[in-house]
Amino acid sequence: MPVPIIIDAHEDLAYNALNFNRNYTQSALATREAERDTAIPSQNGQCMIGLSELLLGRVAVVFSTLFAAPLRRKLGEWDKLVYADSHQAYRLYSQQLDYYHRLCDEHRQFRLIGTAHDLDEVLASWEKEEIEARQIGLVPLMEGADGIRDPKEVEWWVERGTRIIGLAWAGTRYAGGTGEPGPLTNDGRRLLATMADFGLILDLSHASDESFLEAVDRYEGVVMASHSNPRALLKEETQRPERALSDDMIRRLASRGGVAGVVLYNRFLKANWRAPDGKSVVALDHVVAMIDHICQLTGSADHVGIGSDFDGGFGAESAPAEMDTVADLGLIGSALGERGYGAKDVEKIMSGNWRQLLRRGLPA
Repeated sequence: MPVPIIIDAHEDLAYNALNFNRNYTQSALATREAERDTAIPSQNGQCMIGLSELLLGRVAVVFSTLFAAPLRRKLGEWDKLVYADSHQAYRLYSQQLDYYHRLCDEHRQFRLIGTAHDLDEVLASWEKEEIEARQIGLVPLMEGADGIRDPKEVEWWVERGTRIIGLAWAGTRYAGGTGEPGPLTNDGRRLLATMADFGLILDLSHASDESFLEAVDRYEGVVMASHSNPRALLKEETQRPERALSDDMIRRLASRGGVAGVVLYNRFLKANWRAPDGKSVVALDHVVAMIDHICQLTGSADHVGIGSDFDGGFGAESAPAEMDTVADLGLIGSALGERGYGAKDVEKIMSGNWRQLLRRGLPA
């Protein structure tokens, strides 16, 4: 089966670049070597992403996050990208968006995707034989909306290139989130209305159950869950339940034409997995099971994709046994083929579903 291109719906590039000084224009292995005698691997795991691995793995498009945590969720003195109020969040998210602009201005193999035309040009570059001619498209995704000080600021974020917004990571002034449940607030409802006016895509990963269920019905634009696994396969898990999607949430998302990206963090693939268990006890079979559950539940392969969350607080030591870097994402397609998925459905899962969602959600 030919290897399809891949769209990864969740990578925390800017956070890692600014918090850990990771250089994503070099290889992941070079970053590991540079970090060998530092505390970074214990804080954020072994680096899994680099330009050479993205190219080798045929990762054509990455939803690239703007992420900072509220001060109450600070992990240690090393965790510098935290905010005490919306003004600090605005500054941190702005710096990360600036990083993506610099990365694309200074390195021609990275390109910001702001329109469907940009997407088509990036994808067309992968038809060229010369690897140097291929581009990796970056779609800015705001993970938690605390950086939007007022819904009227949405226009500014759109002008700067933001195309996807999630209302919550932890709880925000707009919605309940992971570990901090609650409904949409009145400000959250105002924000959704403004987002719809500007044609933004709504990311429902990290939304609390209550805010998810209202938002998926209320929002008039395109909806998705960039990195969320089925809750049904983690029944014994003691983690916060709102970090995964119930079957009802998956069905509701699919009914709106949404897509859920499967996370490749072992803790979200195998119930009760912990770091001392080692990576060898989680395999591609666990990834396929998550994908297959969504396909069986929704009746097709049209509503699931990849949202790896690589370098998002974990590294190679906490990814499935077969995966060392982002270059290995294509192994998921091979595993799906062995499970009986046809080439057309494999292509949908690896990139096609995200491609169609972007075409619906991006301006021309």
